[in-house]
Amino acid sequence: MFGREDAPENELRKKFWKELDDSAFVMLGLQGVEDSRTRPMTAQVDRPEDGDKEDGGTIYFFASRSEHLAKDMGQSHRAIATFASKGHGLFAHIHGTLALDNDRQVIERLWNPIIASWYKDGKDDPDLALIRFDTDRADIWEATPGATMKAAALKMLFDIDPGKEHQDEHQAKVTL
Repeated sequence: MFGREDAPENELRKKFWKELDDSAFVMLGLQGVEDSRTRPMTAQVDRPEDGDKEDGGTIYFFASRSEHLAKDMGQSHRAIATFASKGHGLFAHIHGTLALDNDRQVIERLWNPIIASWYKDGKDDPDLALIRFDTDRADIWEATPGATMKAAALKMLFDIDPGKEHQDEHQAKVTL
C-alpha cells in the first residue's frame, strides 16, 4: 500500500513486541493435557543488550514447580498463549513450546522486586521455576478505530466490501 515502508507482517510483529512491553500479561496454557486451561502469566522478555525492543527476544515466565503448568510440562510441551494489548488495539494467538530453563544468569537479569514477592526464599526458592517459551508463530490482529463504521459506510454508499483489504493490512501470521 502507498506510503508503507514495511509489509503488514513486519509492522504487526513490531507492534506486538511494543505492546507486550507495555502490558506483559498473557494467558498461557499447554495443549493436549488434562488441565489445558490457560492461566494469566507475566511475560519477561530477555533481549540482547544491544537489541531493539521492536525485534523482541526470548520470552520467559517465572512460575511455581507445584503449579499445574510446570507439573504438566512433562506430558506435553506444546503451548498456546493469547495476548490482548492494554488498549485492546492488538491481539495475538501464539504457538510454541515450553521448557524448564533455570538458567541462573537469566534469573539474575530478569529478577525484580515484584517477582521476588512471590517466592519466600527469593532466587533460591525450591518452588521457583523459570520457563522459556520458544515461539513458533503467532496470529496477530490489529483493531483499528472506526473500522466497522468505515466498512459499513463503504458497503452502503459504494457497494464495496473492504473486508479482504482490511484483513490483509491488519492481520498476519508472523514468526516471533
